[in-house]
Amino acid sequence: MVTRYYRELLAFCIRVVRDRDAAADAVQESYARFLSIEQSSVPVLEPRALLFQTARRVMVDQYRRGKLRLHEDLATLAEAEQPRLPAQQQPEAILAGKQAVEAYVAAIAGLPPRCREVFILHVFDNLSHAQIAECLGMTVSMVEKHVARGRLTCRACEREIQGLPAQPGAESKGRQKT
Repeated sequence: MVTRYYRELLAFCIRVVRDRDAAADAVQESYARFLSIEQSSVPVLEPRALLFQTARRVMVDQYRRGKLRLHEDLATLAEAEQPRLPAQQQPEAILAGKQAVEAYVAAIAGLPPRCREVFILHVFDNLSHAQIAECLGMTVSMVEKHVARGRLTCRACEREIQGLPAQPGAESKGRQKT
């Protein structure tokens, strides 16, 4: 039944890929995929439409595979011509990211216990100030102060990671001199 579409499908594939051998390969692969669908007991209501859609997908796959093969052998390229990983996947960037995470964890761990608990609930558990105040039995104002202290600590950590000098008076903000 499906063989009656062979010539039409082949002509279609030749028009698209402009290569008789590649078109014949696409038609053969299309029939193979079609037969595997048919054997899987899936009812095929429109065999012609399924064949043509399958052929389109096969030709797209062939095109993509052909594009992948259009590069020089990496071993023959000079080191300067070798493709590079994206900046965020460079070993130095990965190490710097891990070190930054460790620095932030240490900075947060250095907060007083109650301040650390409030900051973690707000930043990582995404609780509002009112929810944290109710949960921990404190005022919203006190929660705001703890969150602000945690943010200042993280900003100071970020400046340190970036190699910037500490902001003057950053440690004494919010504290009264006696």
